[in-house]
Amino acid sequence: MGDVPSSQDSAIADATIVGSATPADLHIQSRNRHFSTAVIERRRWVGGDPYASAFFNALSVTFPKGETFFMKVLKQYRDEVPEKLAREIRGFVQQEAVHSREHLFFNKQIEQTDFDLTRLEQALTDVIDKIGNMPLIRQLVATTCLEHLTAIMAAEFIENPAHFRDADEEQRKMWLWHASEEVEHKGVAYDTWLHATRDWSPMKRWITQSAFMIRISLGFAKNRTKGIFDLLKQDGISGPRAWFGFAHYALVSPAPFRRTLGPWFLFFLPGFHPWNKDDRGLIQLAESEYEAAIMDSPEAPENITATGATMGERRKKKRLPKVA
Repeated sequence: MGDVPSSQDSAIADATIVGSATPADLHIQSRNRHFSTAVIERRRWVGGDPYASAFFNALSVTFPKGETFFMKVLKQYRDEVPEKLAREIRGFVQQEAVHSREHLFFNKQIEQTDFDLTRLEQALTDVIDKIGNMPLIRQLVATTCLEHLTAIMAAEFIENPAHFRDADEEQRKMWLWHASEEVEHKGVAYDTWLHATRDWSPMKRWITQSAFMIRISLGFAKNRTKGIFDLLKQDGISGPRAWFGFAHYALVSPAPFRRTLGPWFLFFLPGFHPWNKDDRGLIQLAESEYEAAIMDSPEAPENITATGATMGERRKKKRLPKVA
């Protein structure tokens, strides 16, 4: 990879054609949330919707191994990047480690509702092993592409409350917390990619990242869809009912595939950088949502806002009893 004496300015200078750097005042921190005691109250935990539940369950299967892989890749660049980016990588690794931990707990909860995740996990392992056998720079661009996919989905999950409407309360909080941190570190892999390819021509960089994004996206869509239909079949839904039901969910309402298509295309534009859209407000929005349950706790701080208390009361009313 080579170590060129430089500051963050060198990465920014090289990035002028392909985008701006992560905001200087952004502090990436791990909130280290714990949801291990959160019980999935219903097998179809997303508002009783089998399609939404299958979608998020299949997505969750990817996180423990996938995020462990991302950490492994970026840590190999940590000692060779400018100091600011090195700090961001450390924050990224801390966040992803906690995400992996919490989704391991979540996935165990899925299995306890009588879903078999074996085939989904093996398919993921095969993909990660394949990418892991590539040269490190290709592992990095694959990580960069997957981090963009994760970030645009995370933003969509926070912006559109329809995704977790009537979902099990603890699981909704977990997903919003995870999404907020994905938004917060969305530029780290891309800035690492810019630094690692600082000696490349802008055209070579663009061709490489664009080709990988198409390849990664097709594989991601194919494998997640296959996993979703595996879970739907285990839930008693197959054939045309499964296809039409999931197509409506993915493309009509709440439409996670359709609504993230525009942000996906931005990756291919000249001057792209994940932080060209400053959506740090989504982090605060997500935190106001998943923190609201604290308002109901006897240990809640005294300076609770009226809005926070109202949100907590509203959620308490709609929380359903747990299934034995």
